[in-house]
Order: sequence, then structure tokens, then C-alpha cells
Amino acid sequence: MIIFKKAKDLQNHLQICRQKNQGIGFVPTMGALHDGHLSLLTYSIAENQVTVCSIFVNPAQFNDVNDFKKYPSTLEQDIFKLETNGCHILFLPNVEEVYPEGFDKKRHYDLGYLDTILEGKFRPGHFQGVCMAVEQLLNIVQPGRLYLGQKDYQQCMIITKLIHIMGWQEEIKIRICPILRETDGLAMSSRNMRLDEEQRVQAPAIYNTLLFVKGKFGKESIGKLKKDAAERLHEKGFKTDYVEIANAATLLPVTDNEPGTDILCLAAAYIDGVRLIDNIMVN
Repeated sequence: MIIFKKAKDLQNHLQICRQKNQGIGFVPTMGALHDGHLSLLTYSIAENQVTVCSIFVNPAQFNDVNDFKKYPSTLEQDIFKLETNGCHILFLPNVEEVYPEGFDKKRHYDLGYLDTILEGKFRPGHFQGVCMAVEQLLNIVQPGRLYLGQKDYQQCMIITKLIHIMGWQEEIKIRICPILRETDGLAMSSRNMRLDEEQRVQAPAIYNTLLFVKGKFGKESIGKLKKDAAERLHEKGFKTDYVEIANAATLLPVTDNEPGTDILCLAAAYIDGVRLIDNIMVN
């Protein structure tokens, strides 16, 4: 595995790969890698001659400064995991390399309603910051395929929208890969590292609540299901931002079972200051 810290050096190397007609896959991460990230790597290695992984903790997407400061960093372990799992290139830029003009020089992306619902509502400015970093990284790497995890379902939709805004939909194909879970159902996430032993025992309640919704879907009203789900999380010690049942294609809320429509249940909740998100298809 080759490690690049400078964008220009990486671009020069990738230009040689393109001249050899080698397909380039890209897995952007913020580090603290787990098996979910490594599964994206596996998909990319299977489909491309060259796989690039980036580790960049993007300051522009944190609307809570403390959350940014607490984001786990495990660089040595991350490099070992990437090397042993066949990654070809690691891009490890600093903030100045990604934002040469500074990340506080905001650009506004017209993301429509997706920027104001669910994660967009509870983390204002978050997706604008995500788009800033992803645009910069995609400009640097210029991959043929981009690999994203379904756990961040709304973010996948946002990045798809960004690629259309930038007019890159012919050049960059998005692969959205399934959620990987621990044996007790908890969705793999870098934030899980912040859970203490007691919190880790409680954490799977968020997935169990989604399974509860799935089991009752079509048998009870949507309103009652959402209310009952939020109460279940509260009883397990969670502070809930939202439990929503939505059209999987639009993320707009549904009011009843719509035959022929893929419907998703999404949840975001805090357990003692650690925010977890998850989603599952319910029909």
C-alpha cells in the first residue's frame, strides 16, 4: 500500500493508473475503521484495479465542536487494517490539503428538502459540510466508482445529489453497500468506540426498536408505530432525535402502507451523549 499526504502526488500517481486503463475505486472515510469500512474496501477491490481509501476527519461537517474533538482516532490500527485487507492507496491529507482556501469559506449546495429533514433538521449545516469535503476529495481522486455505506442512508442520497449537481453522474458510479452489524445487531460505527461497557449493552436497543417497527408494520397505524418506537427507546435510556417511517426513494414520511413502495424506518438517538443512527427496510 502506498500512502500519499499531498493531493498533487496522489493525482500524478493516479494519472499513470488511468494511462494503463486501470479502473479506480474510492472509499472515503474519517478513520477509526471497522469491518463496515473494510467491507466497502472489499467491494471496491473486486470491481477495480486500483482502490483508494482516504482518511480525513472533516471539520466542516461537525456542528458540535466537542463532537469533532471527541471523534476517535486510531491511525496506526487503521493503516494496518488497510494494508492487510488489500488496499492499494491511502490518501491521508491534512485540512490545508483538502481546503487550501480554508474550510470556513462556505459554499452553498442546493440540496433541496433533503438538507432540512431528519439528519438535516437535527444537524443543521452538516450536509453542507459533507458536500464540501466530498467535492474536494472527488476532484482530487476522480474515481470511476465511489463506495458508501447504507448506514448513512440520507448521506448516500445527499452525495448522489451532489454528484448530479456537479455533473459527474457519467464519470462516477455510486455503489451503496449493505450495513454490517455486530452479533447483537448494533450497526457498526466508529462512534461505537465511545460507548462504555454499560452503554454498549444498551446500544442494540436502537436496532431492536427498528425490528419492532418492521414486525408491526402494516398491522398498526404509522403514527402509533412511531410513537411506540420512540417510547421504547426512551424506556431503554435513549434521548431520541427522531424515529421516522419514510419512502426509501425520497425519504419523505409516509402516512400508510403504500403497496409497491419500498419503505424505510430510520432512527437517531443519544445514549449518554453518544449519538447513534440506524435504518432498516420495513416492507
